[in-house]
Amino acid sequence: MDLVFRDAEVVDGSGGPSYRADVAVEGGRIAAIVKEAAAAGCQRPTARRVVDAEGLALSPGFIDMHAHSDLALLRDPDHSAKVAQGVTLEVLGQDGLSYAPVDDRTLDEVRRTIAGWNGDGSDIDFDWRTVGEYLDRLDRSHGGQGIAVNAAYLVPQGTVRMHVVGWEDRPATDAELDRMRRLVAEGLEQGAVGMSSGLTYTPGMYAADAELTELCRVVARYDGYYCPHHRSYGAGALQAYEEMVALTRDAGCALHLAHATMNFGVNKGRAPELLALLDEALDGGADISLDTYPYTPGCTTLAAMLPSWANEGGPEAVLARLRDDGTAERIRRHLEETGSDGCHGVPIEWDTIEISGVGDPGFASFVGRTVQESADALGEAPWTTARRLLLGDRLASSILQHVGHEENVRAIMRHRVHTGGSDGILQGSKPHPRAYGTFPQYLGRYVRELGVLSLEECVAHLTSRPAARLRLPDRGLVREGHRADLVLFDPATVAAGSTYADPRTLPVGIPHVLVDGRFVVEDGRRTDVLAGRAVRRTPTA
Repeated sequence: MDLVFRDAEVVDGSGGPSYRADVAVEGGRIAAIVKEAAAAGCQRPTARRVVDAEGLALSPGFIDMHAHSDLALLRDPDHSAKVAQGVTLEVLGQDGLSYAPVDDRTLDEVRRTIAGWNGDGSDIDFDWRTVGEYLDRLDRSHGGQGIAVNAAYLVPQGTVRMHVVGWEDRPATDAELDRMRRLVAEGLEQGAVGMSSGLTYTPGMYAADAELTELCRVVARYDGYYCPHHRSYGAGALQAYEEMVALTRDAGCALHLAHATMNFGVNKGRAPELLALLDEALDGGADISLDTYPYTPGCTTLAAMLPSWANEGGPEAVLARLRDDGTAERIRRHLEETGSDGCHGVPIEWDTIEISGVGDPGFASFVGRTVQESADALGEAPWTTARRLLLGDRLASSILQHVGHEENVRAIMRHRVHTGGSDGILQGSKPHPRAYGTFPQYLGRYVRELGVLSLEECVAHLTSRPAARLRLPDRGLVREGHRADLVLFDPATVAAGSTYADPRTLPVGIPHVLVDGRFVVEDGRRTDVLAGRAVRRTPTA
């Protein structure tokens, strides 16, 4: 054999009890599992490399169901933000906005729109336009070696609408809807696993339910799933969840709810209402799953807080509105008094909006402060400060939004269809610590320290459940014949190192990580191995 983990405590991803075993790897797959080999007197597997796993847990590699590494995987071969956590597969193309399928105009617009998530891409050669070409680019990155971890992709509905309809807030024509259907189908045929939406982000939010239903019918034909960032996590949260459940039921499409939570003061303690809604739908035969991150703040761009009408027309139109005093005052009233749809229908509280990153280094002094704190320091109203930043940084500023509730986080992560997703935005000098800490945070804080989940339950949430959603039959479990995407960690010490003060600190207690049977982390250090590839869904239509 290539490798044997000797005397590991195998937490196999099924949710069942762990067991002691030798696990052998050969040719990128799990070749043999010999349970209690020493006690039973069995012949133990031998290998060119033997790792003493006494006292350590061996599990499948963790699957990040909500990642924003679309450009990070191309620019950073190391990618320790995810590799060091034990992540072996990420799902990209989230929140309805990513970089394929595009034409030249759309590419320029989407780069500017999500610069706060991924940077402006000035360091990237955008030599692709289709979903298939993007997946091919992942495979031939870094001199043809590949990428740090495996990656799956969702067709981004907002980008598709941007491509076909543009930035107008209007229904698509029949011809436009047909073209959007074709683009979604082509993306799925080329290997995408489903479709995402960002229904508080323009221009995807301009799509009515009838339009989304038609696109979801296409997704269903290919046995994919729909992953919406739905229309509200605030004032209309429950109604927004109900809308997505009904829409996908009508379309006959599987549903995966992105970063499913209940935020803002109006939803404190209301997670049981969401879970009751989901249980009723599941008991009625719906195919639903969800992901969450184990933190209370959210993370997005400052421009995402603006009302949808202010975003119509694209980035240059937004900046023109912000420069006009009368229009800027109208935006302020929507934000502070009415409750912008970009801020989930809740009047904005500037002391909850922390600037986490800027595109222009000249605004670095804003990072790590709330908008309210910066406004107080400047002796001006918070909207004046926010407007200054939006204009000066040309909409590239990212934020943490401190509006979550711990009791909701804990209740939702216990649910039977829950999976883990970091929603990790790697841009900015002080990104959300979830980008570097989500998976060890689950294992360390919520399993070992708080006992919210058992170790076996938690590992199932992070491995086999997401693999099942992605329709990947040979991943997500420690089973003979499965791919050797594996994590060896210490249950007694594993913990997130990242904090709000030092968000890029790597975790502890994860000495070994394998992708396709090759060490990407060995003895706690990142190797130079690039074993990741694009994971393409085989179409069924």
